[in-house]
Amino acid sequence: MNTAEEACCVVTVSEQLFTPGSENKATSCSGVFLHFQSGIVVCSGIVFSRFINDTLPIKKDTKILYSESFKKKTKVFVDYTHFCANPTDRRKTSRREAHLVMLINCLEFQDAFHKIFKGPENWDFYSGGLDTEVLEDSRFLTWFALLKVPTSPNCPCKETIPWMKSGSLKKGCHVIACGSPFGGLCPDLFMNTISKGIVSNLAGDENALILTDARCLPGTEGGGVFISKGGTSYLVGLIASPLCWKSEEWIGLTLVCSVHLILKNMLQTEGSIKETLTGVSSQLVNGSLQAPLTANRGSGLELYPGVVLVETGWLWGSGVLLNQNLVLTCRHVVDEKSELTVKVNSGGRFHTVRGKVLYSSVVSSPYDIAIVELQEALTDKRTPRFTKHFHTGEDVVVVGYGALGSRCGPSLTSGILSRVITHQSQPVMLQTTCAVQSGASGGAVIRSDTGELLGIVSSNTRDYAAKVTYPHLNFSIPVTLLEPLLRRFAQTGDAAVFNVLDSAVEDVRKWPFPIHPGKYKGKTKCDRPKSNCGLPRRDESAQPHIVSRIASNRVCVFVRVFVCV
Repeated sequence: MNTAEEACCVVTVSEQLFTPGSENKATSCSGVFLHFQSGIVVCSGIVFSRFINDTLPIKKDTKILYSESFKKKTKVFVDYTHFCANPTDRRKTSRREAHLVMLINCLEFQDAFHKIFKGPENWDFYSGGLDTEVLEDSRFLTWFALLKVPTSPNCPCKETIPWMKSGSLKKGCHVIACGSPFGGLCPDLFMNTISKGIVSNLAGDENALILTDARCLPGTEGGGVFISKGGTSYLVGLIASPLCWKSEEWIGLTLVCSVHLILKNMLQTEGSIKETLTGVSSQLVNGSLQAPLTANRGSGLELYPGVVLVETGWLWGSGVLLNQNLVLTCRHVVDEKSELTVKVNSGGRFHTVRGKVLYSSVVSSPYDIAIVELQEALTDKRTPRFTKHFHTGEDVVVVGYGALGSRCGPSLTSGILSRVITHQSQPVMLQTTCAVQSGASGGAVIRSDTGELLGIVSSNTRDYAAKVTYPHLNFSIPVTLLEPLLRRFAQTGDAAVFNVLDSAVEDVRKWPFPIHPGKYKGKTKCDRPKSNCGLPRRDESAQPHIVSRIASNRVCVFVRVFVCV
């Protein structure tokens, strides 16, 4: 099995024989064949939570559940398309009834999950394809199932799926996610859909918890995340949750559990697991657990500018190191403070210094910029290389402290430069498809292949009426606008050179971008005279378009209603 699609499948669980169109309500997810000839499959454990035998209460410290812990009428089916079994018709799907061997709790993933996501920040992990009964049992988010599927003994696929240890992963590694959106719903259309992205962040022992910006949908839980090298796909993790929210903001990242730690927990059990894996366990232990591949694909982080965490009390954001003493960030991140805290992540640890705000643009300026001078010179001597040009459609990466803040260091998300907004042939705003969340404001937009700095993240987009945030539609201030001012400041040391940003031309001021410092969460009146407002009139019943400034722990919603009254 050299490709991700060959290894993945759909797992459906019900209390009776499930047939399409029957009233029996089944749950389904994605899964991965570890060894096709032996029929060994791993998948998400959350789809089994509703089928637990009520007469057998589960203790909080339970680490393993065998098939006897589930209702006797529970049926498990696996749908798959095996290419070598059907060489003449690769679209042909086979269905087999599977035996549930066990559910295992991946302890390392559970520990990392609780350290990062438990707290007052209202994280939610759920899928639209699962009902309330399953969603409420969040304990099973860290559980994974081992299944045995009867397959043809004539299958020539005798090798264990290639896989690797997550401990060798690095942020920025390119990954491929494979799963079936909506699970068992119409596998002819959705089975084994591919998405690509990068490793956004890592946490826990041996990188037990992986975050990726590869876009996945409900039903892909249990699907595989792979690293491709030399024409072969190496399994590195299983999708635990394809969607996550923080304080009702969609984060746009996928939660993944290390597959080698799942297998490690399974292989540490006694009895039936070894019987089930007869002839395969030796390959898993001696082969796969020795990591046949290291994630040696360079992430390019050494080329990227330094990005720091900026804290102003209970509010945080990001900033870009211009040199050992200077940080470029956003006005709304400094939050009208004259002094603040800057934290630099080095080797997984934070070094904290105080900072003094030298300049902060006025709230009426469309250029959301602030300059911070550090009271202590940093050892990081990296200086960003500013770009001189932009190419719509080019690959970019955003580096910032979105979502997770100081827990794991800066996160990376990938995308393209989707639009360059100009005024009089001068770039004044950039738009990207990278996932940008609360806390990323002031972070860096970087050209992927060279590490050049393109812009400073300013905002993503929010539909206030629908209460939906769109992390993949975001805006940044181009460095070509700032570079001449930074050069003059380096020569004169006078922060007044940035005051030109406060007097933007009227045409730029007319744009429907937020200008008020987040004090309103409802409709506001347009503060410009009707004669020169320049904004299209809309009926008062029309819903406003809103762009939200990004500052974690507090999503400051800025409202500009397109109604002139």
